[in-house]
Amino acid sequence: MPVAIITGASKGLGRALAGALAERGWDLVLDARGAGALKETAEAVARPGARVAALPGDVTDAGHRAALVAAARELGGVDLVVSNASALGAEPLVRLGELPLEGLRRALEVNVVAALGLVQEALPLLRESAAGAVIPVSSDAGAEAYETWGGYGASKAALDQLAAVLGVEEPGLRVWAVDPGDMATGLYAAAVPDDDDPRPAPDSVVPAFLRLLDERPVSGRYGAPALVEGR
Repeated sequence: MPVAIITGASKGLGRALAGALAERGWDLVLDARGAGALKETAEAVARPGARVAALPGDVTDAGHRAALVAAARELGGVDLVVSNASALGAEPLVRLGELPLEGLRRALEVNVVAALGLVQEALPLLRESAAGAVIPVSSDAGAEAYETWGGYGASKAALDQLAAVLGVEEPGLRVWAVDPGDMATGLYAAAVPDDDDPRPAPDSVVPAFLRLLDERPVSGRYGAPALVEGR
């Protein structure tokens, strides 16, 4: 069965996607920093015939990234890497004039450097896969100028550029940067705690990711809402 590595998998979009892939019989290697929440997620998404390895840790740790790939190798290889783990840089978000530079460094380290590091670690196995794919989870904050979202948006813009270049450099793979759109997640609640407007659940955009895996369009940047709507 195909094998996916999903970072930031203990809740939100990562958990929703893990559940959907397990339903399809994928074997999974799941990452998150919280061991308890990750264990609960792994137990919740497990399905007969779908093996799930849960490795708590920080994606900025090179040793942890190597362990994720090693776990996938034991399951048979790597067919998909989903970089979903994200850091905001400040919680709640603040204007650039007030953004702690250490927070910006953390956002860049988690959202960009660690994402590339994991792909580098997995690249030999991805190249061996008959349908190797990389999905960096992006954001519209990486393409639009939203007040207080500057640091996080800059990290996602950098991630988009890495994905675009990787798609050119690795023509045998599919590299899809996916903007999931507005979702009700813990990350958004931490970013803007005073905003209690209703937002779609992460499960609602999972069909967009499944469509990419089914149809395998060319590498590029995709918006999940458009994919869900069939555009």
